[in-house]
Amino acid sequence: MNPTAAAALIAAGIVVLAFKARLNYLRLPVLPPEPAREADVTVIIPARNEAANIERAVRSFPGVDVVVADDASSDGTVELARAAGARVIAAPPLPEGHLGKPNACYAGALASITEWLLFVDADTWYEPGFATRFVAYARRERLEMVSAFPRQHTETFFERALLPYAFALYFTGVNADRVNSALSKEALANGQCLLVRRDTYQRLGGHASVATSIIEDVALARRAKQLGVNTRVIRAEAQAHVRMYESLGAIWRGFEKNAFRFLLINPLSGVIVVTASIVLTSYLPMLALLLAGGNWLGAAGFAILPGLVLIPWYGSPGAIVFTPIAIYLFQLIALSGMFKTLTRRKTDWKGRPVG
Repeated sequence: MNPTAAAALIAAGIVVLAFKARLNYLRLPVLPPEPAREADVTVIIPARNEAANIERAVRSFPGVDVVVADDASSDGTVELARAAGARVIAAPPLPEGHLGKPNACYAGALASITEWLLFVDADTWYEPGFATRFVAYARRERLEMVSAFPRQHTETFFERALLPYAFALYFTGVNADRVNSALSKEALANGQCLLVRRDTYQRLGGHASVATSIIEDVALARRAKQLGVNTRVIRAEAQAHVRMYESLGAIWRGFEKNAFRFLLINPLSGVIVVTASIVLTSYLPMLALLLAGGNWLGAAGFAILPGLVLIPWYGSPGAIVFTPIAIYLFQLIALSGMFKTLTRRKTDWKGRPVG
């Protein structure tokens, strides 16, 4: 196959995969902006050294019972959470092999008595009335467990470059219809924002049943599907917000500990994501072949293609600059995560070895 034909094949693959990822994401239902009503709900925030974020998260829920389950923080998390109006409890010491987040989530659930439990991360924040609106949606749709993807906020160069690409790649392998179908074994949940009926949570065994899993949200979703729980994954970009990582190091460690494990727990999705990654990392070799063959026009078009098709994820033409960087930097993160998982090496996360 000549270089032009090979590049055309790779280009077609990039376009198809980008379209597929965006379609998968957009096919997730959207939380409607209906009037907020009263609801019997407790917001539970697991927190470890979240002094920079915890006040904003707690103050997102005025008039709602908020429990911060503190996971042995050494900064001002506890004091700031209390000052913002939260009840603060101390998560119990970690049993051998258990992880901090599910341990704290379970402790928060035990400290709550409401009909609904809303687990949110400390780096998320919400529009007024979100909690009661979320419960109203779950009730109307007769859901026992529902999770939402917030709007991603990025500020630094590496956040802007890597996070939109990472989620585009992630959604090449996530089929919205299957994860929201009771007839499919494919499961997904976003632990950043997860609403569960109390009785359902108890039936699942809560986060204690997935306390050894690094991707506890997906593990809990799998368990829910196995037990016939009516679940759903939705989008809530207009009402929920998150800034996940603030530095390259945090991005690297965060995806390093999660990415490969997600592929293992969802094999079908994993195969698709790996295939998409291979196609996208063929970008520079194909570009080099076009340039070597003197096909300057083809090379120019091919050079900007990944950025063009990923503009919806980035939200600006800056995708043309960011995407080539993201393709190869994220590939290094993924390979590092795979190596550590297969060799049982651990990643340092918030001062603890995880893996």
